Order: sequence, then structure tokens, then C-alpha cells
Amino acid sequence: MNMPCAVRRDDAMTGKIKTIGVIGSGQMGNGVAHVAALAGYDVILNDVSSDRLKSAMATINGNLTRQVSKKIITEEAHQKALKKITSSESLEGLGSCDLVIESATEKEEVKRKIFHDLCAILKPEAIIGSNTSSISITRLAASTDRPEKFIGIHFMNPVPVMELVELIRGIATDDATFEAAREFVTKVGKQIAVSEDFPAFIVNRILLPMINEAIYTLYEGVGNVEAIDAAMKLGAHHPMGPLELADFIGLDTCLSIMQVLHEGLADSKYRPCPLLVKYVEAGWLGRKSLRGFYDYRGDKPVPTR
Repeated sequence: MNMPCAVRRDDAMTGKIKTIGVIGSGQMGNGVAHVAALAGYDVILNDVSSDRLKSAMATINGNLTRQVSKKIITEEAHQKALKKITSSESLEGLGSCDLVIESATEKEEVKRKIFHDLCAILKPEAIIGSNTSSISITRLAASTDRPEKFIGIHFMNPVPVMELVELIRGIATDDATFEAAREFVTKVGKQIAVSEDFPAFIVNRILLPMINEAIYTLYEGVGNVEAIDAAMKLGAHHPMGPLELADFIGLDTCLSIMQVLHEGLADSKYRPCPLLVKYVEAGWLGRKSLRGFYDYRGDKPVPTR
């Protein structure tokens, strides 16, 4: 069990946020870096792998280029944003940040270890945010030396496109931290939904049980992959079918969120479908592993059931 960092005595007021740290350069992390840099913040993108950081920068550049081609931003804004982002393979590189947003894997023990190590590096007035999609903000904050300066800042995927960010206060989050987070989210051009600190918050509390039910529908043989996705796209006007969406999110992430809901709310309706568990055990995690409810290894996705 990780013990909280030593409490700092410096109680300086939180200053204006200028430099943003992002921990994790995957799909969510590079998206947060993208929108923060585009909004004019200096961004330090952290990951343990230089290859991942190079890949993230290539993704950010590609996504900015796409925005230019769609005339959402100018080429000048594209180039300015790229210059705003630097990378670091160690947490020590985040020492100058005013706000650090953790976007690591959705595993509580991993996140708690990151926050424990981060505390010793950050200046006392720095705010810590977590992009967790389901885990208790109060519990994560308890592994830091600054629970009053800790807040949930949950972006939606893909970050550059989706308009919403959930803000979640832990039991100790103070008003100054909440207002600073609100200002940051507004500046990066997102709308805010404020959620209480309950398992999976608002969006995933509603969305993931729907996806899980779609997987049960497949598991029980009510319909195949194509029929289930077509039913929701054509019958409910969803832009993406629930099984296609599960592959996009990542089946491991879907399972983690369902486990948090099941354990946190102790209700059998949140029990993860055994088929979801089986796919994750097989390493079929969706698009990122090239197989999930669809097989992505060919020219076009093919249902695996």
C-alpha cells in the first residue's frame, strides 16, 4: 500500500495556470496535450517510452493537420501549437507545471503510484487532475499531499472532437481548485458537466452499462455483431454501434469501468458480461490490438462473431 507523500508546509495560493503537464501519451493523453497547446498553454507531455512520445507527437501533428484541412484552425495555429509541446520521459520534467493531468491506464494502483511519486516533484501550489473515467477522486486524492488541490478532469474520446469534460470534486477539493479547473476547461473550448464523486461519474455510468448489455445480447445469441450495431445506429440514430464503440474505447477499459461500477455500487445489473471478460483475457482489446468485436487486420473491419 502506498503511503501519502509528506505534507508540505508551503501553503501558497494557486497561481494562474500557464504550464500543463500530461502524464501518459496514449489516445487520451495526446488529445489533452493537443487541445491545451492549441489554447495557448505550454505543455509537457510525459511518458516512460521515447517511442510512445514520438508516436504521440506524430498523432498530434496529424490531428492538427486534419483540423487545418477542415478549416477548423489555421496553419499558423497548427505550427504554434506544436511549438508549445515538449516531451519528458521522467516525472521530474513536470516540476514547473501549474496543473498536471494524469491520463495513465485505468488501474487504481498504477495511478496511486504515479501520484505518490509526483508529489515530491511538484511545487506546493500545483494542482493535480486525473482523467480517470470511473475511479473515486476522493480515494486517488488520498495518495497525495494535496487532496484539496486534486480534482477529476475527465475528457471524452477523441479529445479534440468531443465537446464535454466532466469535473469531479473529491471530498477535500477546495473552491479555488475547482474554479481553476473550470477556467482551464473553458479555455480549451469544452463544455462542463459537474459530477458527484460516484463510480463512473455521469457519462460512463450511463454509457458502459448500455455497452455491457449489448455484449450480453451478443453473448446470449439474440443478435450477431452486425445486427446489434446496425440496430442501434439505424434504430436509435447512434453514430456508432455499441460493439464498435467498445472496440474504439478499448475492451480492457470497458471491463475496468464495469468492475468499478459492480464493486462500487454492489448491484448485479453492473456485472461485466463473461464474453467481455473472455475477450480481454484473450488480448482482444479492440482497435488498439487489431481485434475485438471486429477484426481490424484487413482492409476493412470484419465481425469476429
